[in-house]
Amino acid sequence: MSDTTTNLLLPYILAAQAQKHVTLNEALRLLDGLVQLSVLDRDLTAPPGSPADGDRFIVASGGTGDWAGWDLNVALFADGAWLRLPPRTGWRAWVEDEGLLLVYDGSGWVGTTPASLQNLALLGLDTTADASNPFSAKLNAALWTAKTVAEGGTGDLFYTMNKEAAGDDLGLTLQTGFVTKALVGLFGSDRFRLAVSADGSTFFDGLSVDNATGIVDQPRLPRFKAYTNYDNYVGVGTWTKIGLNNTDYNDQGCFDAGTNLFTAPVDGTYLFGATLLYKINASATARMRGRLVLNGGTEIRGSYGEISGAHVSEATALWLQTMVPLVAGDTIELHGYFRAQDGYFAADHTSLWGCKIG
Repeated sequence: MSDTTTNLLLPYILAAQAQKHVTLNEALRLLDGLVQLSVLDRDLTAPPGSPADGDRFIVASGGTGDWAGWDLNVALFADGAWLRLPPRTGWRAWVEDEGLLLVYDGSGWVGTTPASLQNLALLGLDTTADASNPFSAKLNAALWTAKTVAEGGTGDLFYTMNKEAAGDDLGLTLQTGFVTKALVGLFGSDRFRLAVSADGSTFFDGLSVDNATGIVDQPRLPRFKAYTNYDNYVGVGTWTKIGLNNTDYNDQGCFDAGTNLFTAPVDGTYLFGATLLYKINASATARMRGRLVLNGGTEIRGSYGEISGAHVSEATALWLQTMVPLVAGDTIELHGYFRAQDGYFAADHTSLWGCKIG
């Protein structure tokens, strides 16, 4: 029978042994040094100058003095002397000056943090991951930075997201209070989309890019084209609002055919154009003018025009175009005017159009 235990090499009390307390105390001292092992440092090769009783160290490679030949062993200072504790595979030690947990693998002390994590089913950072969100993180900031050339990288950084088929969804969901307010990505196709929502259920596409052509569309951009399907009579010398009672298109319903007004839904810069086609009433000596009016009373700079030469009925046309900044709620209307003689602004080809451009 051995005189010591197999794992910790604690001395046995032998049969008929005198001064059994000496052996027992030696075993207790070893236990005190090994159980709940926590060392002050693992980088020293020589004993510190003034150790306290119970201090423990992992001796660094190249031990000298009282630690000579003790490389990677645990050095315990007890009762005024250094005691060597050879580690066994599987021992764990907390390194106090580094805040690091180590384990002895039979040849050295290694960190308990694995070099790689593979095939994890769930990972939660400061929160609980589940089957619907197998990776979950609760934090206030995150950083992804490129590995530099000096570190063996390329200096580039790519974040790749992949979906199985074109009809699947791929993108970012942006939420407030866990209610989705915006989607960015490839949803239901390979077109790039940016969509927004007020309630998390009804979404409006603000931007769409065709992946085959690169053509950009803004489906919700305010835009319209209105026209009249009847001849608008205008007397001599009177600016008159043109009745435009039909639309070719009217995104977001910003043009009201009942009031003949375009109303800006949001602040921005808008581009407008108009066509006024002359139709004779009694005399071809009439001369037509046109303009765009802001909020019922202000002529928009750059929108005024006149045809001063001879008019040909249903052939002579006046084109107007201008750009203007508007705030939400501003209105735009088309006015016509005749001097010298009265006349009509002809049906179907007298029109007003506009769109938001910035």
